[in-house]
Amino acid sequence: MIKSMTGFGLASTDHENIKFAVEIKSLNSKFLELNLKLPRAFSEKELLLRNVCSKEIERGKVSVSINIDRGEENLKGATINAALLSKYYKQLEAINVDLGANSTNLLQAVLTFPEVISYQEEEINENDWDILYSTFNKALENFNQFRHTEGNVLKTDLELRIKNILQFFAQIEVLEPLRIPQIRTRLNQFLEENVGKINVDQNRLEQELIYYIDKLDITEEKTRLKSHCDYFTETLKSKDANGKKLGFISQEIGREINTMGAKANDAQIQQLVVGMKEELEKIKEQLLNVL
Repeated sequence: MIKSMTGFGLASTDHENIKFAVEIKSLNSKFLELNLKLPRAFSEKELLLRNVCSKEIERGKVSVSINIDRGEENLKGATINAALLSKYYKQLEAINVDLGANSTNLLQAVLTFPEVISYQEEEINENDWDILYSTFNKALENFNQFRHTEGNVLKTDLELRIKNILQFFAQIEVLEPLRIPQIRTRLNQFLEENVGKINVDQNRLEQELIYYIDKLDITEEKTRLKSHCDYFTETLKSKDANGKKLGFISQEIGREINTMGAKANDAQIQQLVVGMKEELEKIKEQLLNVL
């Protein structure tokens, strides 16, 4: 079952007036590009979370945002060092008097000085981590469910594109046997008009026709194209994430379509080949978002 690289997962948990929230978003990328934002108090858990994301998400440009919103009674207040603030303020005030400078924003300036304001380190316990990790896993589950849902939409569209290619292929199979008699007729007509019917060496003509027709034969291309399309459909039904594999198969499909077009020598078949190429381009666009 294929999955989309585009995903979104959100989960939150309220516990003792503390809200734990986790949001996971992703876009398509060839590799895993992970941007993880979490509270400083849980920084030691970052490697664990990154390892889980690497295993569960696999690929994509991923943003994981973890927030903890504490109630007022749980907030850790800031402490102002009044003595230090007063010392800084008086020194700046004296300097301003000497310089005749504007002292309107002295207090605001002093508040930015080192150690004037100190913040109490946020304390965490194992229970907080257990709740946060559980919330993270819920968000990850929602994220993967979103990817599966989007993957089903992509799968339906990809199956339609392959079906359309095979419909064009079926029309080519009807037209392809008619090419040889048409080529023979055109060559005979050309020779009769230019060298005369009695001057045409039929044995030599047959030899040249065999050589020419062999160069235009698309039997192998048809066989391989049908095989690649069937393999593509089988891979879509696989339980594994096969975005890269599907990309390789689509390249092989394109190779056979291009060769058929080069050998077609028939306006109607060329039109059908163009239709197949259009469907293949749509497949390639969709595969950019398949995990």
